[in-house]
Amino acid sequence: MTELSIKTTTVSRADPTVWAQLFRRKLAMFGLGFIVLITLGAIFAPLIAPFAPDEQLFEGLTLQGAPMAPGGQFLFGTDLLGRDLFARVLYGARTSLIIGVVANGLALMIGTLIGVTAGYFRGWIGAVLMRFTDLMMAFPVLLLAICLAAIFQPSLWIVAMVIAFVNWVQTARVVYTETSALAEREFIAAEKTLGAGTLRILFRHILPHLVPMIIVWGTLGISTTVLLEATLSYLGVGVQPPTPSWGNIIFENQTYFQAAPWLVFIPGAMILLLALSFNLLGDALRDILDPTQRGMR
Repeated sequence: MTELSIKTTTVSRADPTVWAQLFRRKLAMFGLGFIVLITLGAIFAPLIAPFAPDEQLFEGLTLQGAPMAPGGQFLFGTDLLGRDLFARVLYGARTSLIIGVVANGLALMIGTLIGVTAGYFRGWIGAVLMRFTDLMMAFPVLLLAICLAAIFQPSLWIVAMVIAFVNWVQTARVVYTETSALAEREFIAAEKTLGAGTLRILFRHILPHLVPMIIVWGTLGISTTVLLEATLSYLGVGVQPPTPSWGNIIFENQTYFQAAPWLVFIPGAMILLLALSFNLLGDALRDILDPTQRGMR
């Protein structure tokens, strides 16, 4: 009873401290605010967007057949087919966030599973898993993702799985290092002496210590995932039209870069700001949750 009360008190006191430190970081709060704004825009896109993202509007082109500039009823202007760019950017945010969360979540699960298994059991199991990780790290990530996306029929979920398959290696490396260090600690040896099973040690003692690090890597990993998805879509092996994606919006309108620069600038700025926001938030969480970072800044 006493041990439970001590744990409850510690958690209840720690949580406000984390949030208080996060709120004091202006850049982190900017990143969090932009992420929340984009997320709400993506969720409520059908209510916010004035037009459907694939609707070709007669009034969306000038008399010369050129895209409309931002302003009036078209907040972000229109594209070369007369579609409302604001609606396409909102629905494109859905694509980026879905792939970012799904692909990064899968990459975290794969990396954590391999890292924890290799770090705890070590021996030939750890050696095989880590050499496989080294082999995956030797491949150029973008080239491997392009090859896999080209082999399979590109779609939203295929792209998410391809990105997860190429992005788990960094997580596995970090988790392996931390698990190896934890496996040598005295409290793990004491648990083994008392007869605790492998699953109890992993789920009750090792994984809880890894949660802060996993949260940080998960936040930072979404940034990488968003950039990789946009790159694949721009190269034509990612999410395929008519499904809007910030990457394929740039690809479709790049020929109008000089005549209608907003068609490239606006989705490009969204990619930049969303990736930057996750980086700022992840960097702040690393400083707060990682004890080795405290007091260094």
